[in-house]
Amino acid sequence: MSILGRPAELADSFAADCADALRFAIAELITRAPYDPVRLLVIGCSTSEAAGNGIGSRAYPALGVALAEAALSVCGDNNIALAAQCCEHLNRALVVERRTLDARRLNRVIATPTPEAGGSFASAVYSLMDEPVLAEAVAADAGIDAGGTLIGMHLKRVAVPVRLSVITIGHARINAAVTRPPYTGGPRASYAT
Repeated sequence: MSILGRPAELADSFAADCADALRFAIAELITRAPYDPVRLLVIGCSTSEAAGNGIGSRAYPALGVALAEAALSVCGDNNIALAAQCCEHLNRALVVERRTLDARRLNRVIATPTPEAGGSFASAVYSLMDEPVLAEAVAADAGIDAGGTLIGMHLKRVAVPVRLSVITIGHARINAAVTRPPYTGGPRASYAT
């Protein structure tokens, strides 16, 4: 069942509440990085799940815009590059700014995400960025998955699950992770934090 019993629309207050939840989740997550500051954050977000439907079942562009504005605002305020993961129809490519693609030497792929192929969140991020491009993959410092979008392939090794105080965006469950460098050595190694 969709939110408010109206599958084609969502109340503005619902979208605002979802955006606030995402802002808070990002702000909390970036304080939980144990070693290095978060410089690249990957977010996968199903607006279908947030609205109370199955993943990929319906596009909610207005909700995607509200969430994209929230993510870009928090990332911008904290000097964090955002990578918005597209859905499987675009092979989980990521929307990033061209400067992020160039600085990190990421492989570019050619597509323009839409709500139906890429997802409402990723297509909204694409429309709001200064010079958006799609990257094939990233190795992000931290990530948020809202609605089971499977962002793990875009995190650095080693991913460490983080339990946030925000557990949903709308109806979509949140999973979050930060990363840490792998330990190396053996029984005689010493690990300073």
